Amino acid sequence: MKSNMNVCILIPTLNEERGIGEVIDGFIKKGYTNIFVIDGNSTDRTREIAESKGAKVVIQSGEGKGQAVIEAFQLIDSDVIVLIDGDGTYLPEEVDKLLEPIRRGIADHVVGNRLAGYEKGAFTWMNLLGNKILNFFFRLIYGIELHDILSGYRALTKDVYKNIELEKHGFEVETELTVETIAKGFRILEVPITYRKREGKTKLRPIRDGFRIASTIYGMLQRYSPGRYFYFIGLFFILAGFILGIYVTYDWFRRVSHYLLAVLTTLLIVSGLQIIALGLISDFVSKSNAQVRKQLMELRKEIEELKGK
Repeated sequence: MKSNMNVCILIPTLNEERGIGEVIDGFIKKGYTNIFVIDGNSTDRTREIAESKGAKVVIQSGEGKGQAVIEAFQLIDSDVIVLIDGDGTYLPEEVDKLLEPIRRGIADHVVGNRLAGYEKGAFTWMNLLGNKILNFFFRLIYGIELHDILSGYRALTKDVYKNIELEKHGFEVETELTVETIAKGFRILEVPITYRKREGKTKLRPIRDGFRIASTIYGMLQRYSPGRYFYFIGLFFILAGFILGIYVTYDWFRRVSHYLLAVLTTLLIVSGLQIIALGLISDFVSKSNAQVRKQLMELRKEIEELKGK
């Protein structure tokens, strides 16, 4: 059990003067004093309040929550990062729920599942429905039982946050953190947490950001399993060819011929099969590369341990 981990609390902020003080106080009461606030150029008193509470405050160089997280991961060097929003929706006193699986050595990345214990009014009906749809979509195409991939309360080991590759600069960052973790072969686990109504105005735009997150979930399938990415496209082609084929066959029995449609049907089905075959090859190459990366990571860790001795 890792009992003496160096834990850094990372809080990305943008105009969170109503919630940031309570969040920082909560962690200090729990004994976590290494608090890093990365601020997106707030126009209110967020930075002043955070500094007065003893947090280290850095102004991010770009825009967006994702960009803030990317920048912070480069600046921090602690054993574990606890990522949390500064709006008061998450409870600092539940931090040990997230850290316990890491201390026990059974997880590298722990996600707080808000859907297991949200308070009345914490979600709008649209946000709640969108969350459930996006999480179902994730489980459907990835085949992994995670129920709140959009949670902003999570703990990551140094191996995870220093090795994952983040590109998204907006609210897609939580999805990217989740997919990159499983794509790199790290262990991810969910724990139930409480979720409260936020302090201040939300920056999330449900329809626009929901569409971006859905696109990210499918687009990142290439990183996790290129085969699955191609399988879905191939199956779509085959299904389209099959449906078109039924129509062509039905009309053929009625003595109506569709020669061009028959050719298109054949092309769709053959193309679908070829795309699926490409997916099988991509999956094999991807899994081989992932195994090599994992072995290199373990070898590097062993070398560092030997140097330490």
